[in-house]
Amino acid sequence: MEQFVVTGGARLGGSVSVLGAKNAVLKHLVATLLAPGSHRLENVPGILDVHIMCRVLEHVGASCAIAGSTIDIDVPVHLRPEAPIDLVRQMRASILVLGALLARCGEARVALPGGDDFGSRPIDMHLGGLESMGATFDLVHGVLHATAPDGLIGADVHLEFPSVGATENLLLAGVMARGTTTIGNAAREPEIQDLAAFLGAMGARISGAGTSTIVVEGVPSMSPAIHRVVPDRLEAGTYLVAGAITGGDVTVTDCVPEHLRMELRKLVEAGCEVTTGDDWVRVVGPERPLPVDFATLPYPGFHTDMHPQMVALLTLASGTSVMTENIYSARFRYVGELNRLGAEVTLEGQHLIVRGVATLSGCPVDACDIRAGAALVLAGMVADGYTTVVDAQHIDRGYHDFVPKLASLGAEIRREDVPG
Repeated sequence: MEQFVVTGGARLGGSVSVLGAKNAVLKHLVATLLAPGSHRLENVPGILDVHIMCRVLEHVGASCAIAGSTIDIDVPVHLRPEAPIDLVRQMRASILVLGALLARCGEARVALPGGDDFGSRPIDMHLGGLESMGATFDLVHGVLHATAPDGLIGADVHLEFPSVGATENLLLAGVMARGTTTIGNAAREPEIQDLAAFLGAMGARISGAGTSTIVVEGVPSMSPAIHRVVPDRLEAGTYLVAGAITGGDVTVTDCVPEHLRMELRKLVEAGCEVTTGDDWVRVVGPERPLPVDFATLPYPGFHTDMHPQMVALLTLASGTSVMTENIYSARFRYVGELNRLGAEVTLEGQHLIVRGVATLSGCPVDACDIRAGAALVLAGMVADGYTTVVDAQHIDRGYHDFVPKLASLGAEIRREDVPG
């Protein structure tokens, strides 16, 4: 087990670049299973989840060769239509092999997914949509057995909620289904648009990606493709908040500012100076943040994966802020850790009441998930003394070179083994 040790007090400054989005590349890797042959993904982050998903693909029968920020994936004609529990339980995105394997093989055996513990996140919408396309399911000892004996058939599916995962699973299933599939109340995230672009390069016929209605005209077969993964807006947002919380001056490059519209608006409300270019954002933090109210919502709303970082910033605000979590019901395990640092954050239902304090004080804390871990590191950068953030592997699942990048901006941070 490893930990991050952060010494507070440094104002961050300088420029840092980001790579491709974790929430895009994992889905692209699954999409390669739809077409036998050699694919290439570029701008890929070297994060733990990418390596786990490559192991899932290798179990299915593909081979993955990683060289820097490029992955070459060779997909055979015949696949093993199953994803093993020891891999699936580590990462929720692995449920997407369900739609891809059904489309390609007509069957799939997938363990129920794991990943970060944010409370109940049922896959009912995934299964309901796939059932309407002709799939049948049987749950045996925690493994979902799916079959489409007559092949998948296009259908009109209206989602109860604009679920990213369900939208992606239906996209992957629909591209080779017979007929036309319409996904109503679809998720609109940039990562959805990027997946549609990659599938389009493979020969899929998709219209409406990025809107609430996506139409997929099934094709009989797909071809391998080369694709550059869309930049990671969450990594970019995290480094921008790092600049803001330290009262620093940080520029993030190789990003898409438009993908952070709501997050940047809230940073401006908190007293930050924000300027943008075609592929960069600069944030100059205030001496002390102003209180801000915000709520997490599907895109283009405030991203739930930026909620912990923003709360860390607001712990030092000159007043009281209210944060409402509308996506994941149990995304609050980190609050107790933040309060150990001296924050005054109270949970009331799905709301966090954040009463700003003058200072935080360093102490040992636990990174219980990817974004919570990042938020605790940011808080540690402004806490008196030093803060140790254990369970560093959680942060590794979402951030490439997290310590070197923060250190390049002037943060006093190091990675080390946990004693004993």
